[in-house]
Amino acid sequence: MEKSKVYYTTMKASFHENLPQKLKRLIKTAGIGEIDFENKYAAIKMHFGEPGNLAFLRPNYAAVVVDMVKELGGKPFLTDCNTLYVGGRKNALDHLESAYKNGFSPFSTGCHVIIADGLKGTDEELVPIDGEYVKEAKIGRAVMDADVFITLNHFKGHESTGFGGALKNIGMGCGSRAGKMEMHSAGKPFVNQEDCIGCYNCVKICAHDAPVITSGKASIDHDKCVGCGRCIGVCPKDAVCAASDESNDILNKKIAEYSLAVVKDRPHFHISLVIDVSPNCDCHAENDIPIVPDVGMFASFDPVALDRACADAVNRQPIIAGSQLDQMPHVHHDHFIDSAPTTDWKVCLEHAEKIGLGTQEYELIEI
Repeated sequence: MEKSKVYYTTMKASFHENLPQKLKRLIKTAGIGEIDFENKYAAIKMHFGEPGNLAFLRPNYAAVVVDMVKELGGKPFLTDCNTLYVGGRKNALDHLESAYKNGFSPFSTGCHVIIADGLKGTDEELVPIDGEYVKEAKIGRAVMDADVFITLNHFKGHESTGFGGALKNIGMGCGSRAGKMEMHSAGKPFVNQEDCIGCYNCVKICAHDAPVITSGKASIDHDKCVGCGRCIGVCPKDAVCAASDESNDILNKKIAEYSLAVVKDRPHFHISLVIDVSPNCDCHAENDIPIVPDVGMFASFDPVALDRACADAVNRQPIIAGSQLDQMPHVHHDHFIDSAPTTDWKVCLEHAEKIGLGTQEYELIEI
């Protein structure tokens, strides 16, 4: 496979060109105009930021991509799927409120926000993939309804996958609640008995009679449970929890397979901003100081090459004093593995390359 082109520019601005203008020039140069957007629905997948976290991308960057799609005749919308865990984005109403609070409104970005997997995270499309680990990916329906798929990624560290970039934003981010549980878990959900109030919501929502109430507390029969995650969404006390017992290597491989399910058979384009490189995911309700200085903006048609280029760029940066990375032993000569030693980010890219999603070989073109 020949090298993929990855376009790059620094965060240095001038009196003649500010950062939004520079981002527009980057994505135009990278070839976004080669996609036929005319009267096409274009999903712009991004992370709206967990309330309390301030490392997420500003809506100003999203507005640039939205305006570019409109100029090309497309119908853009910003989108993400609900989370598996407890927080401010667990259902579509809370998720929209969180997005609006963090500045993602039609007035600031120029388009609407659609939560792709619906009110309770159950509005999904089953996408055949026949992968090594995933046979049928469960993807938020609005993502799959789009004609064109674009990602706008905040590239940062991650405690389970090494880093979060394009593939994490695509694979994990586009999974419905059941899809996220499939990636995170080798098993089925369980009930924290101390928090359970025996309200029967899980019993009512389950189509397989898996939850059982005994002595006022729920438990889940794993022989009947199919792992759809609906019980997690309806529990008023967040007592139903995902097992999160899959190994990080398999998690990374499942993310790659889910990513392929999302992008195959339609035009796609990817943008990553390597700024505020926090050590952990934007799903945290807080963010630590960055582990390295800001690097720049990257764009490519190949999400695998894009992630590799961003990772290489971060690993060339000096460590910021006082950061989580600065406080860790530097034994791996790799910023992400040194920051989160229980995971290896290369596994996801190697598997993505193996299944034909893209290549790690890239030509970096600076503009």
